[in-house]
Amino acid sequence: MQSISYNRFGAAADVLTFQTFDTPAPAAGEVTVRMAFSGVNPSDTKSRAGTSGAAKPPFDHVIPQSDGSGVIEAVGAGVDNGRIGTRVWIWNGQWQRAFGTASTHITLPSEQAVQLPDAVTLETGAILGIPGLTAAEAVFGGGDVKGKTLLISGGGGTVGYLAVQLAVWAGATVITTCSPRDMERVKATGAHTVLDYRSETLAADILAANGGALVDRILEVEFGANVTMNAEVIGINGTIAAYGSQIEMTPTLPFRPLLFKAVTLDVILIYLLPLPDRLERIEVLHRALTEGALTCPIAQIYPLAECAAAHDAVSAGRREGAVLVDCR
Repeated sequence: MQSISYNRFGAAADVLTFQTFDTPAPAAGEVTVRMAFSGVNPSDTKSRAGTSGAAKPPFDHVIPQSDGSGVIEAVGAGVDNGRIGTRVWIWNGQWQRAFGTASTHITLPSEQAVQLPDAVTLETGAILGIPGLTAAEAVFGGGDVKGKTLLISGGGGTVGYLAVQLAVWAGATVITTCSPRDMERVKATGAHTVLDYRSETLAADILAANGGALVDRILEVEFGANVTMNAEVIGINGTIAAYGSQIEMTPTLPFRPLLFKAVTLDVILIYLLPLPDRLERIEVLHRALTEGALTCPIAQIYPLAECAAAHDAVSAGRREGAVLVDCR
């Protein structure tokens, strides 16, 4: 198989190389997927850069990236031969494994290759693993949101953009924040109120948008930077579902207001979502997609040989959609 790999940490152009590996044969319970597209996420670029503080990668050669889509080419013992030829999307492709999806092939447990609904493109499939499942868990991890008010931080980002659509589809009132350049694009998702995240009166703006009432659930991409504001606007027994905190990784919590509202803090790391919960989120994503309620925008697609440029595009930010690598 033709793959992008690295054996040391560093800048994408310095450490990502094009290499040939033997395609692993599927063991019992596994499938081999011929890749079509691989999705690049911020977690992939951070792992390649070595931001965790580790001295070297955990494996001799790492093929990066956990998301992707393709067609099952071979199956191991115990897997239905009828799966061969099935279009699938992949989750946790490189989580705690050496070989991820930036390759012409990947071999992994059968349950991690999910059959795509007929109407869903392979390009969209490559976005569902981390952004799609994170959005679905952040919206629905506490149950049905119909009739509730959700505050979604960062509605212009890939996860936030998908979460807004899912919440609107599910019958929630959605207040979201984003940068001014993203406002029109985010409004088009159906969000009820779109606010400038830099507003000096953001908490008051949020409450005004909700008729003075507190919100039921907050989806937070920058927990450390926003927790004080979150504590002001969250309702009694509300939940802050936090899936990121890049600006401030060691936040100071305003414990008293959180305590006296009995707020639940739900920290989401989608790699660790238990399988029964994951299957529920997969089902809801498929329903939203087949009902036409969910659009997964793509900012750019790079050839496999230009994977380093794809990593740089993700690291640069300010994207209006996902970044994919064409593995065909």
